[in-house]
Amino acid sequence: MSTGPRYQIRHRTRFDYVTPVTQSNNTLHLQPPTFPLQRTLSSLVRVLPATRLTRFQDLYDNPTHHFEITKPHLSLEIDSQLKVENLPLVILDSDLEAGFDAINVPEVRDITWSFLQPSRYVSFPPPIWRTAVDLTKGITPVFEQARTISNWIHENFTYQPESTHVHTHLEEVYETRAGVCQDFTHVLIGLCRAAAIPARYASGYLYNGPRGTLIGSQASHAWAEVYLPKSGWVGLDPTNGTIADERYIKAAVGRDYDDVAPIKGSYVGTAHARMQVDVQVELA
Repeated sequence: MSTGPRYQIRHRTRFDYVTPVTQSNNTLHLQPPTFPLQRTLSSLVRVLPATRLTRFQDLYDNPTHHFEITKPHLSLEIDSQLKVENLPLVILDSDLEAGFDAINVPEVRDITWSFLQPSRYVSFPPPIWRTAVDLTKGITPVFEQARTISNWIHENFTYQPESTHVHTHLEEVYETRAGVCQDFTHVLIGLCRAAAIPARYASGYLYNGPRGTLIGSQASHAWAEVYLPKSGWVGLDPTNGTIADERYIKAAVGRDYDDVAPIKGSYVGTAHARMQVDVQVELA
């Protein structure tokens, strides 16, 4: 029996090239595993021109696809169809009150060590560290510290499409106070790690519902997750200033965007290409 909302997601990406390209190599993070509060019911990834997809698990247990197209082609289309069921988010009271003594234990550190370190797009130089210390001063519960940081980003940063790109580093976003969901997630992760809070990057989708009040539902979305001793990884969305509840559909998790990019690849040929992305998230 279903105990939560079911969603169907279609994510289509098309590249059109001015002249034929060859040697296209791509890695996809479009098919999620089953997470504790999210069950994958069905999934399909289709690529045109037709080619063989190799499936494997990456270092963070994300199902990953890789493919190569060696012959000349003028376009590339990647079509992902997904159906999931989400359970309501429940955070235990003990986790809401837990301090650092609850996560500074060997069994938690074994799980979270890599999510406390700098990564490609996340660092914590002195300005980041100072902000983290200032924001969390006097707050004992770990989750409340993380929520305070997330709310500060939501209130002080401006959502500004096209002000950044997929390779923009946290430090640039911290200075300009502008960007998109990916950028705000990197800032949140950096501030949390600077405060010794384990934090990881979650990539996926957001169901906006009929009211259309949330930002980021018409494309791939990103948010951060912090680790709590009993509840596990719990998401915070600084773009919308909310906890990532059953409206959020995870596709992959990692240290930052570089680990979980929906599509990452290279090819030989013209630099002039047009990319079109269409994301649809509906109740199933």
